[in-house]
Amino acid sequence: MDANKSPVPVQDDPGPSALRALRPQAPRRRLGLPRLLIIGCGDIGLGIVARLQARFRVLGTVTSEASADRVRAAGAVPLLLDLDTGKGKTRIGALSRRVLVLAPTSPTGTQDQRVRRLLATLCRPADGPSTMVYISTSGVYGDRAGAWTCETTPPAPANERACRRLDAERRVRASAWRGAVLRVPGIYGPGRMPLERLRQGLPVPPPEQDIYTNHIHTKDLERACIAALFRANPARVYNIVDDTQLTLGQYLDRVADIAGLPRPPRANWEQVRSAVGAQRMSFMSESRRLRNARMKRELRLHLRYPDVAAGLVAQASKSLSTER
Repeated sequence: MDANKSPVPVQDDPGPSALRALRPQAPRRRLGLPRLLIIGCGDIGLGIVARLQARFRVLGTVTSEASADRVRAAGAVPLLLDLDTGKGKTRIGALSRRVLVLAPTSPTGTQDQRVRRLLATLCRPADGPSTMVYISTSGVYGDRAGAWTCETTPPAPANERACRRLDAERRVRASAWRGAVLRVPGIYGPGRMPLERLRQGLPVPPPEQDIYTNHIHTKDLERACIAALFRANPARVYNIVDDTQLTLGQYLDRVADIAGLPRPPRANWEQVRSAVGAQRMSFMSESRRLRNARMKRELRLHLRYPDVAAGLVAQASKSLSTER
């Protein structure tokens, strides 16, 4: 699929052929377009709006008026929704037969109350297929000591955040919707680079103690979400990851080099733990290498940035070194 062209659905349930590039069509009334509901329409959601607004009437939920203005400016219809209090949930009951869930999990506990409330609120349309794509985290696998990890690897979440994601996955896959799950690792791209960490000079472990990290560019994640809305199999899990095999130190070195910043110093684990803090340390305590064969085979996604080097070169052309 051409990364610069949006999928072009030609009817309400076009099937896989909707992802083929077609000839330009005459503008249609937006009210006559099929609907797409994005739950939690942040930066990734706005990128998807930009790709699909000509072919879908996109509705995006937000939690503030400021976010509503951004969604509206992007060409989508903003809907205020608070999945903690339930405010606004009556407005989304049966709006769309395609739903993309990008919202974060509940803030505490091992169960995700937000997805539970969402599923209780949404009404699956009786006519035609109804698809839900839930964006999760590769953190549900836990620490794999650098081992290769595919979708059939048993989950072993090591913290409450990952437990909540796994709980949400299971609820979506067991629901009445054609629910699919995308497990996403570290996202990089515009606005998502570890430049402040590099400026702070925070250390990383030496090579013999370093962890493997996994990555996906924001633009490829957007395209994966769209592909999953049309091509994902029901109750299926997909690792959404590029082909890169880098340790944390190797990744940060490459970012530093292309941004013109000093490479991070190496230090033993005790020094690293003391310097980076508990939140960063929770991410640095897990090492795994994700396989993406299922994503390529079933979603038929051809990565625009198949490795971090390609993504960073593209980012450098957009003034990476001045990003904040």
